[in-house]
Amino acid sequence: MKTIKQIGLILFATIAVSLSSCSKSDGGSGGDAGSGTMKAKVNGTSVTTLEITTFATISSNVLILQGNTGGTSSKAFYINVGSYNGVGTYDIGGGTTGFGQATASYMEILVDPSNPTAFESTTWQAPYEGGAKVGEVSVSEVTSSNIKGTFHYMAKKNTGDGALIEITEGSFNIPLD
Repeated sequence: MKTIKQIGLILFATIAVSLSSCSKSDGGSGGDAGSGTMKAKVNGTSVTTLEITTFATISSNVLILQGNTGGTSSKAFYINVGSYNGVGTYDIGGGTTGFGQATASYMEILVDPSNPTAFESTTWQAPYEGGAKVGEVSVSEVTSSNIKGTFHYMAKKNTGDGALIEITEGSFNIPLD
């Protein structure tokens, strides 16, 4: 499990890009994720991360949210909000640069238990070419110890056929590290 977490962190860190600033709003609903988790529908299928593999960090005005379902066939969300400025809504894509105020990824990781260092992973990223707005991250509540909010986005597979996936009804309720 530790190897999976480390591999996931390394892969996610390499795809994160954070630019721009926050557009203030009321932040919307806090969603209904259980304590310590992220949850969403991926092309209509529910995915909920494990508390032990879900983290949130705010450092130098950058918010990072990540969560993983764990196991040998895991699914993971990663959201990076650059220029984080508290409660509000942050665009994924769009803006003058095409990167928006946040980036997001979704990964599926298959691990062979007999050889855990030889794994297969597929990543979908947002935003993608064209730079149009493809989703939002809304932070509805933040304290010194916890952050809650919602998210949704379209992401494009970064290899092969470039297929799109839709992440809907996303929410998070995560202790801050």
